[in-house]
Formats: sequence, C-alpha cells, structure tokens
Amino acid sequence: MRYSQLRSFHAVASAGGFNAAAAQFHISQPTLTAQVGLLEEEYGVELFVRKGRRRELSDAGRQLLAITTRLFAEEGEAQAFLEQSRELRTGKLSISAVGPFHVTEMLAAFNRAHPGIELAVKLGNSTAVLDDLFDYKSDVAILAYIDEDDRLLTIPYRRHPVAVFLRKDHRLARRKSIAIAELEGEPMIIREHGSTTRRAFEEALLAAKTKPRTVMEIGSREAIREAVIRGLGISYVSVAEFVPDPDLRLIPISNAEIYTYAHVVVLKKRETSRIVGAFLDVVRQTRKT
Repeated sequence: MRYSQLRSFHAVASAGGFNAAAAQFHISQPTLTAQVGLLEEEYGVELFVRKGRRRELSDAGRQLLAITTRLFAEEGEAQAFLEQSRELRTGKLSISAVGPFHVTEMLAAFNRAHPGIELAVKLGNSTAVLDDLFDYKSDVAILAYIDEDDRLLTIPYRRHPVAVFLRKDHRLARRKSIAIAELEGEPMIIREHGSTTRRAFEEALLAAKTKPRTVMEIGSREAIREAVIRGLGISYVSVAEFVPDPDLRLIPISNAEIYTYAHVVVLKKRETSRIVGAFLDVVRQTRKT
C-alpha cells in the first residue's frame, strides 16, 4: 500500500466521487481511478460500489474513510505543530543551573520574546548540571565556572564582585570598604568545597598572603547568613546574591578584584536547534560582561 493510494481514496470518498475529487484537488480523474483500483486490487477489497451511474462507498469503504479521516486529521495536526515549532510558538526548553539568580533573569527575557515556549528549570551543583547537559536531560546549562571542552559552546553572561558581609555591630561595619589584608585572623564562615565563590575568594587571599581564621564551613547561603547574624563570624558573597537584612552590612573589598561569573553553556552539536538557538540569541542580546 502506498500513501498516495490512501490519499487518493480519501479524496474521492470525501468529495463524493471521482470527478468531484479531481476538480477539488486538481488531480486527473484517471490518476485517482488508477490509485484506488490498485488499493482495491492489492487487498482484494471493494471500496466503492456502482449504483446506476454513480459509485458509492461500500461498507468497507465507509470503515476505511473513518480511519483515513482520523489519519489525515492527525497529519494536519502534526504539520501545524511543526509549523508552530518552527516559528517558536510552541515547544519546551529545559535548563539546569547552579543558582536561581541569573537563570531567572534569562528566563524572563526569553519568555518576553517567546511566550509560547514552556520553560523547565532544575537547580543543582556544577557536576549535576553538566551531567544533565551531556545526558540530554537539559538543553542549556548555567554555570559559574566551566573548563574548556571541545564539545561545549560557552557564552560569558555576567560577572559580579565578591564582597564581605558582617553583623551590623562588627568593628568594621561602618567602613565604606575593607582592604583584604584587614581580614588576617578574622573569624570566617566559608562556603563548601566546590563553591566557585569560595575558590575566587581564596585565590585573592592567597595572592595577598592573608589568612583569616576559619570557624565554620557551610554549604547553604541562607545558613551562612544566619550564622553571621548570630555573630559567629564574617563571610563573603557575590554582590548579586546578597539579600539585604537590617542586621547585616555588605562591605566592598578595596584592593582586590574578586568576581563570580555566570556562563551559558550548550552542546555544540545542538547549537543549530531552533529553540536552543533562540535562547542563545536572547542571551547575547541581554548579557553584560
């Protein structure tokens, strides 16, 4: 059975006859007759019966028409879906990110440009985010740090300075800025191993030959804030991620450039995907380095 044979049968059955179908669909009547005849011959079934000068659907023809009506309706639905996907009026984009701040900004910009696209976001550490990308569980990854990899396309998106934050009654709380050497011996609450903020901060301390006194290591930003509020020590944070609190003060570091970054990462082989490409276009339009 050829698809063209089913299409010809459906055209004749829907139009009410061979001549009507030929006129409606701009197909020659002999072509329609031949296609339907081949279908009947191949399966040994009579789809049309003669009644006088007319040919009407047989019982088998009526049953087949019900099937082809569903078939071609779904074909039309599939075509409409693909057309909408091509025009980015429908579809789904999955994103894995190491934090909510930058990804929320990107999603808002993308949603304004393509409101018909469903967006799904999953948060995790750097390893989990990259694994999702390589396993095709996500379309886009948002990472603070990324090693060079020939399989990946990486776009720098944002950078933000890292500052110290401390309780409002701390001896340095009224300062407009702090020199990094002033942190020598200071009780410090640090982020967990693998934190890119911690790595950037520790590299700056090492370069300045300054060593605070580590009193606690915590893997939660919220828990670190509470520890600082309770006077257990001071800590550091990307300025973009600092949540103001009446009990806290955020103090810039005057003599060290310490930054955190956000990178948008996709598999190079998926760069040509329309939906991924559309997201990258939005990123390029809104990014600041």
